[in-house]
Amino acid sequence: MCGCLFAAQPNVVLIMCDDMGWADPGCYGSKQNPTPNIDRLASEGLRFNSFYATQAVCTSSRAALMTGCYPNRLGLGGMALGPASKIGLSNEEQTMGTLLRNAGYHTGVIGKWHLGDTEKFLPPAHGFDESMILPYSNDMWPLGYVLGDETRRKMYPELPRYVNGHQLGTIKDWVDMDALTSAQGLRAVKFIQDNAGKGKPFFLYLATSMPHTPLGSSADFKGKHATPFADTMADIDRAVGAVLKTLRDRDVEKDTIVIFTSDNGPWLNFGRHAGSAGPFREGKGTTFEGGVRVPCIIRWPGVTKPGSTTEALAANIDFVPTLLEACSAPKPKNPIDGQSFVPLLKGEKDSARETFTYYYGDRLEAVRKGRWKLHLPHGYRSYVDMVPAAKDGLPATTHQRQIGLSLYDLQTDPGEVTNVREAHPEIVQELKALAEAERKALDAGKRPVGRL
Repeated sequence: MCGCLFAAQPNVVLIMCDDMGWADPGCYGSKQNPTPNIDRLASEGLRFNSFYATQAVCTSSRAALMTGCYPNRLGLGGMALGPASKIGLSNEEQTMGTLLRNAGYHTGVIGKWHLGDTEKFLPPAHGFDESMILPYSNDMWPLGYVLGDETRRKMYPELPRYVNGHQLGTIKDWVDMDALTSAQGLRAVKFIQDNAGKGKPFFLYLATSMPHTPLGSSADFKGKHATPFADTMADIDRAVGAVLKTLRDRDVEKDTIVIFTSDNGPWLNFGRHAGSAGPFREGKGTTFEGGVRVPCIIRWPGVTKPGSTTEALAANIDFVPTLLEACSAPKPKNPIDGQSFVPLLKGEKDSARETFTYYYGDRLEAVRKGRWKLHLPHGYRSYVDMVPAAKDGLPATTHQRQIGLSLYDLQTDPGEVTNVREAHPEIVQELKALAEAERKALDAGKRPVGRL
């Protein structure tokens, strides 16, 4: 137990959506997705314009979020673990759940877990007192991406739901898929109702399965908006609104940090069933800005300035040290890569981290320092000029492309269109040296992945 007073330990609600692009909430510019509750959260808190998922794929991003470490440091880079995986997040790692529980918090996770699906890797083994989760992505099921899609029937078993580490039913059909967001939202509301005002702070991690395809949405929204994706975003927004209302109704709103973000950029080859990266290049699975730059809103009553925005560079790898500082919790036993940005939240500084290192898998593909981003030569999945799918909701075919050594000024060219390498040779050399130093530092500190 931490010896601090409860008043020094705010509750924490961390909401992370799946495959939601930077430009999908209304407060980030969407004209088709109705997100009044998410937009209200932004009007009451701080909205980041330059916030990153640490890697643009499910398991890796969640490993970074939960541990404050680059996922490839932990053997989980470039991964979306499937059913019956032989690996997962090592039990030697302390998660955000473990660290906050050790500091006196009651901890809960609802939604998508994706850090291993066997008992030793599930939430109870990683610091969570309560859990209701799907162990991996909602497309890892037999019924495919749309009604009648048979392509995944032989690839996946039924999609299980686990409650407090025990399997309790499955997502068996499209009716269940349509109800998924509402079910996760209702469970989040119940967690807050059960734990608010009970003499100890709580930490709730709500990782919605949507808007990862196959999309589902409740009858209140299905078919009511411009695209299936917009229907799903409306459903998610209602769940966010229910969580915010419950905090207010239980009189803990002023004592609770609320964070809203996404695990990576949009999966663009799903067309009307996918989100938008707005002005940024490419999407999920790439180290271009569209793949890793994501929405992030933080409301900390009495600390963050309502309706404010920041251009500060930060990433989900930084949540662990930031929340540990905000919650007066002890630091983890193992070294981490994240950096606290509490001074930014308090308005004491207008910056957070100075650099960001873009890995995909264990490959270092780019580095950023301030306004400058250097891509190292690598191949990537491109969503440009895709071959259309035969049916709406099925994935279009992407292309493999190559990028050479390329320098972009993200301040004037956020879309990474114009390579200015020749005009700034000194910046190129500085960032190449940074990349080499970052690579060596990570390689020197790698730790074993969890194994069965």
